[in-house]
Amino acid sequence: MKNLSVRVSLAFMVVMVMITACQSNRAQTASLPVGKAYAEGKEIYFTHTEASDPEIATKLTNMMKSPVLLVPSLAETPDNALANVYVFSNGLKEKGPLGFQGDVFDNPPGSAGYTPLRRLNVVTWSDPARARELKSATEVLAAEKTGELTIAQPGVVINMPFVVWDGGKR
Repeated sequence: MKNLSVRVSLAFMVVMVMITACQSNRAQTASLPVGKAYAEGKEIYFTHTEASDPEIATKLTNMMKSPVLLVPSLAETPDNALANVYVFSNGLKEKGPLGFQGDVFDNPPGSAGYTPLRRLNVVTWSDPARARELKSATEVLAAEKTGELTIAQPGVVINMPFVVWDGGKR
């Protein structure tokens, strides 16, 4: 009887070790809020994780209902390690961070210049009544060249990794 009890205990321990080992090999997942935007004319989804400016970090935290951490040292990132995000301050009323058109990104994943670290570019239409939806950095820069809009760079860097993009997802 004692021998049977030892065997049952050993079998139970082996099963528990196997269950624990199987569980630790499973991929862990987490939920993050995402924003909809455009890159190269295509719809993408991204998230905000950190920002170099306290006001921007707070605004994004409130907008996404998820903490965007303040990391002031991001502002010291060299220019060659940054890509651009264009955020609209007027024009078409939508769900962008300032209440207007959604963001436009350059350099999506797969392009030579991809990085999740984004230089904030604030886009302002010269005549908001003539605003139209822009879906690529090329369109934004062309509209700037013709004087339809201006672009300001306030020196803010935001970590904005893509979650879903044309040809890929995380």
